[in-house]
Amino acid sequence: MNKFRNNEHLVGYIFTAPFILGFLIFTLFPIVSSLYYSFTNYNLLEAPRWIGFDNYQAIFMEDEKIAKSIQVTLTYVCVSVPFRLIFALAVAMLLNKAARGIGVYRSAYYLPSLIGGSVAVSIMWQQIFGDKGLVNSMLSTIGVETSTSWIGNPGTALWTLILLSVWQFGSSMLIFLAGLKNIPVSLYEAANVDGANARYRFFNITLPLLSPIILFNLIMQTISGFMTFTPAYIISRGEGGPLDNTLLYSLYLFRRAFSFFEMGYASAMAWVMLLIVGLITLVIFKTSTYWVHYESKGEK
Repeated sequence: MNKFRNNEHLVGYIFTAPFILGFLIFTLFPIVSSLYYSFTNYNLLEAPRWIGFDNYQAIFMEDEKIAKSIQVTLTYVCVSVPFRLIFALAVAMLLNKAARGIGVYRSAYYLPSLIGGSVAVSIMWQQIFGDKGLVNSMLSTIGVETSTSWIGNPGTALWTLILLSVWQFGSSMLIFLAGLKNIPVSLYEAANVDGANARYRFFNITLPLLSPIILFNLIMQTISGFMTFTPAYIISRGEGGPLDNTLLYSLYLFRRAFSFFEMGYASAMAWVMLLIVGLITLVIFKTSTYWVHYESKGEK
């Protein structure tokens, strides 16, 4: 019996070995290495040289572009995430109906989330909002003549990235759709009998019962927003322009690491961003006690 159990354990270890090795090599080791490099001066060509907290001091006290990149990133996240969730919930409610061909519509709305972060879509977006792009062509058909490049204009460049982010609401939509289907129909029927209108049903039934899903989507999309890189890199040609108005934190980190070969400094930037995202996530969790309703506990 013991021999049989030992064989079972061995088989289990064999099947879990790829995940364990992958985690150790591709996740844990890079995390620990980046923490060490953040306290060094490392340029990939020479051995790391220990400099203590100099990189962190430079981030908080010397690097002027850090503040700009954080401002741009916070603006991007604080605007794109709420709009993406609003659109996702609105479309999910429209698709939460039994209708002919509804599966085709769900797939069509989810498709941008599959390809939205790709290089090809970023290039397409660059062409659409260029000086001779689709947007200006459509404006000219209604008598508005303009040769402005929406991507090259400091006042609108970041908003083109935000619009691209909002366009990729498909993953959140599917999660909202799953949550909507778990709300008992009997609650809506009872509300109808009591004469409740659509607004009352939405704010007093749908939103409270969907609040855990909203919390999950809010946290995941916030983290995803801070990690956005490809659209900013492609659309701004890796420079974060114009006038650093699309210089997302992840893009600036990339430039310090692979354009200036300051791996130690970039590692310190990565850990600062980890702390920022962790603090924001903590705040969301702490404030969720006031607006998230868990039906099983009957509390907010």
